[in-house]
Amino acid sequence: MLHLPKRDHRRHDRALPPPAPASQHVMEFNNNTLANVMDLLLDAICMVDVEGRYVYVSAAFERIFGYAPAEVIGRPMIELVHPDDRARTLQAADQIMGGQPKPHFQNRYVRKDGQVIHIMWSARWSETDRLRVAVGRDITELKRAESMRAALHAISEAAHLAEDLLALFRRIHQIVGELLPARNFFVALYDSKKDELSFPYFVDEYDQTPMPQKLDSGTLSGEVIRSGEALLLTRASDESPPAGAGPIIGMDSLDWLGVPLGSPRGTIGALVVQSYSSGVRYTEKDKVLLEFVSIQVAAAIERKQTETWLQYVARHDQLTDLPNRELFHDRLRTSMARARREQARLAVLYIDLDKFKEVNDSFGHDTGDRLLCEVARRINECVRESDTVARIGGDEFVVLLNSIDLPEHASAVAEKIRQSLEQPFDLAGRQLNVSSSIGIAIHPEHGEEARQLMRHADDAMYAAKRQGGNKVMPTVLQELHDDTLAS
Repeated sequence: MLHLPKRDHRRHDRALPPPAPASQHVMEFNNNTLANVMDLLLDAICMVDVEGRYVYVSAAFERIFGYAPAEVIGRPMIELVHPDDRARTLQAADQIMGGQPKPHFQNRYVRKDGQVIHIMWSARWSETDRLRVAVGRDITELKRAESMRAALHAISEAAHLAEDLLALFRRIHQIVGELLPARNFFVALYDSKKDELSFPYFVDEYDQTPMPQKLDSGTLSGEVIRSGEALLLTRASDESPPAGAGPIIGMDSLDWLGVPLGSPRGTIGALVVQSYSSGVRYTEKDKVLLEFVSIQVAAAIERKQTETWLQYVARHDQLTDLPNRELFHDRLRTSMARARREQARLAVLYIDLDKFKEVNDSFGHDTGDRLLCEVARRINECVRESDTVARIGGDEFVVLLNSIDLPEHASAVAEKIRQSLEQPFDLAGRQLNVSSSIGIAIHPEHGEEARQLMRHADDAMYAAKRQGGNKVMPTVLQELHDDTLAS
């Protein structure tokens, strides 16, 4: 075995300082090492006093919250919390100080740069130090991923459950608002057949809904649809509006974010959020997020548009675009129920064109179809928006006049229609002349039920035809009396 010589340390004892107590070495090592280790952690460590002010934050605090430690020491913790989460955060703080630890408390903070972040806290109270000690982990990306999954599910569900497009747009607004600030939000849709950009849903704290316009009218949303590219404009960025964009219409926003609504048949519109406040700013992350959900939104809109169109076609005449027999009877029953409650009058006008068959036989069905469309337009011009004009077959039309004061008012409208249809029709350079026979039935005088009222209006119309046509014929009470005796 090799023995190393022993060193004589006595010669050096006088040159070395006296050793420090072991406890002091340990304390200094622990304090320095603990501080260094805490600053190496990716999670932020915070200590808050009884008054709710920061007394210590680790280095990670600046990475997560954007504030250097010197900027927050002595500052109330609650000032950094998102305004909507402050009440429950203070409630949780009281519970922690009361001896109830919170290992998984979540809330939102506003970073120094204005971004909203989600934090999960593990916190407890140190009675000895009179401090609330907490470890905060940034779970913003996790919450974002969870929110996006939830948003996609909610959008898909809304496409099935929403009653109509407006209800769908409202639900989409709510869903987007859960992902990013969306106080000012609108949907722009493009109809390529009409080359028309419309704004069926528009919520803005300053501006009114814009009127429909051409795609190349210079709007930012029009440029997003035309280019098929998302656009983020902020005062902090150097990016300027596209060359094709015209001057800003309405209130100029600080941040403007629009993404295209893409579908297999092209770009159908755009989703847009904008901010007028420096407290709400949009980032590239927000653009990516909105682009992600826009695919599902476009599919939901197309689905609801298809459903709406099918429902419309099922209840409207495809040639004249007027309500068909089914829709007319629904409206008539609803109007009669309301008239009975309010003890009001309404009228049904039954209109048949005189010698329309001769037009078809002489000039063809295409000319006859154009004539029917022009007849529908003229009848609509003679009534109020609250009234209903329907085509119930062939050359037969019916009109529902709601809330008339006197039977004579119905006769006046019928005469106006008769005179309008008596005027020549100019169809593709060919002038045609037709006339009409119109029968009138009044509720309640001529019937308490929809079917009864329609039958009497129809009978009155045929009575007008028997007298040569081009006449307005009210239902005659004597005829009703005779019908009753015969039955």
